[in-house]
Amino acid sequence: MNIQSQLEISIRLVLKSLSLPEVDICLEHPADEKFGDYSSNIALTIFSKLKTKKEKGKSETKSLKLDEPKSPRELAEIIVKELKKDTELKNYISKIEIAGPGFINFWLSQEYLTTTLTRIIETKEKFGSSEWGTDKTWLIEHTSPNPNKAMHLGHLRNNLIGMAIANTWEFLGINVVRDAINNNRGIAIAKLMWGYMKFAHKEGKHIEELDYWYNHQDEWKTPESVGVRPDRFIDELYVRASEDVKDNEIAEKRIRQLVIDWEQEDEKTWALWDKVLQYSYEGQQLTFNRLGNKWDHVWHEHEHYKQGKEFVEEGLERRIFRRLDTGVVLTNLKKYNLPDTVLLKSDGTALYITQDLVLTQLKREKFHPDKLFWVIGPEQSLALQQLFAVYEQLGIGKREDYTHIAFGYMSIKGKGKMSSREGNVVYIDDLIDEAKKRIAEKIDKKRFEKSDLEHIAEIVGLGAVKYSILKVGRLVDIAFDFEESINFDGNSGPYLQYTYARCQSVLRKAEQTNYELPARNASRNMRDAGGRSTRYELNTEELSLLRTLYKFPEVVLNAGKTFSPNLIANYLYDLAQKYNLFYQKIPILKSDENEKQFRLALTQATAHILKNGLSLLGIDVLEKM
Repeated sequence: MNIQSQLEISIRLVLKSLSLPEVDICLEHPADEKFGDYSSNIALTIFSKLKTKKEKGKSETKSLKLDEPKSPRELAEIIVKELKKDTELKNYISKIEIAGPGFINFWLSQEYLTTTLTRIIETKEKFGSSEWGTDKTWLIEHTSPNPNKAMHLGHLRNNLIGMAIANTWEFLGINVVRDAINNNRGIAIAKLMWGYMKFAHKEGKHIEELDYWYNHQDEWKTPESVGVRPDRFIDELYVRASEDVKDNEIAEKRIRQLVIDWEQEDEKTWALWDKVLQYSYEGQQLTFNRLGNKWDHVWHEHEHYKQGKEFVEEGLERRIFRRLDTGVVLTNLKKYNLPDTVLLKSDGTALYITQDLVLTQLKREKFHPDKLFWVIGPEQSLALQQLFAVYEQLGIGKREDYTHIAFGYMSIKGKGKMSSREGNVVYIDDLIDEAKKRIAEKIDKKRFEKSDLEHIAEIVGLGAVKYSILKVGRLVDIAFDFEESINFDGNSGPYLQYTYARCQSVLRKAEQTNYELPARNASRNMRDAGGRSTRYELNTEELSLLRTLYKFPEVVLNAGKTFSPNLIANYLYDLAQKYNLFYQKIPILKSDENEKQFRLALTQATAHILKNGLSLLGIDVLEKM
């Protein structure tokens, strides 16, 4: 249990002892540390509630074990008086004061803060983790790009948010299942197949006959033969196919026929389908490997989409769905105040939602999750609401079992909206390569071997890209700024990575790897070389750093509960700023032995938390930079 939770329990016990009404207890960190480590508006909230009930003639003051307070501040004084009697609270709170109209401010004791410092050093990579979610199994689906294109910025944000949330949940003890779905069938894939058949002939012939392709496959280009990545190869063909079908009814008809033939398991159609998807998967996997992505399971739509049709038939029999005269099958979502959506087309072919019906059932049967989450862009919000309602209608869980984790749009600063169909997207690997190139230009090449430079530029370039995306609230639109992302002095991944490397440099110079805090270092008392107790007042920079280190576990918990990796990112930036100020102002290695040990401990604790936090964000650290 973190310190915030302990403090909430103490406050709740006092409220109960005074027979005050139950309310949500809000504990926040004051913007200015001079107002303490925590602040609560609990007195204002309760006073407002008592006043409202009194005005309605439902006064609760008769049941209170106190005289009716005349103001929030007076109520705060009563609460504080009782809190100060709490002997447990005295173990970690040194001062409680009232501010303004009735805010209650709490100061953590230096004893508690330095005890936390010891715990950080002892637990290392486990500090910040908890058993909060050990009774939970949560399944998160993220990054399911259509295999008809190379991955671009939208996929990148999806991937980074999904991975960071999953990492955080796992750190909190949750049994996390990461999965993805390859939507490897349908009109978009048929369009890609058409593009490959028509535009990839070695001699530039525009072949539209499947039989000819099937019997002369060696006449078609491959990614290797033209010297491009497999996913870029198919991406270009998809763009050309999209252009080809504009105002081309014959091409549109042929593409729709490819979908029908594929669903009828025509051998030649499946051979073409298998060929183009092979290129797609090979290329996308290169990007996933670079990002450090991992899944526990990947589903393939073609393996289960037919079962989706069975769910539709069941829904028709139960009159949950309805079939129009045209053959189209629609939902019936009036009671959910949602518009209806199509489940089957008039020609009987399935849609994404059709396979989603069976896919979620398969997920439940295989992994038995308590909750299921989808990391998908905001444009899918309505579709997911409809899907969750249909799940409930079919008895596949309750709507509250399902959550859409949305995120904002992403672009490059100075560029317009991206479109895969128009071919004006920014690819993930191009973005990372550009960041890597700019980082390489900033590195002092005299200090490192060429192979080390390549490794450092890759790690820092990736860190720059990942952090720039994750530091922003996930619902906020991003215009990616290269200069901001690689700034070693600003709120950036390289700045945090450099701060970690700086900590490691200090520790190496001290020629130590483990630090044991001197006896009674958990208070203002330290011991000199002769074992005598000596008074040691923490300076402003030391105390400020201590008052930041302890917050990490509650930041992680809050980030996990609210699906907000940006909370971790911005906490780490605050920590790095405070450590660098401490580093600049305080002589760490030139202190006397007791001060040196304590300051090295602060350095080691900072390094542990930076590494732990960056790891949750999927960002690697370097021992030297």
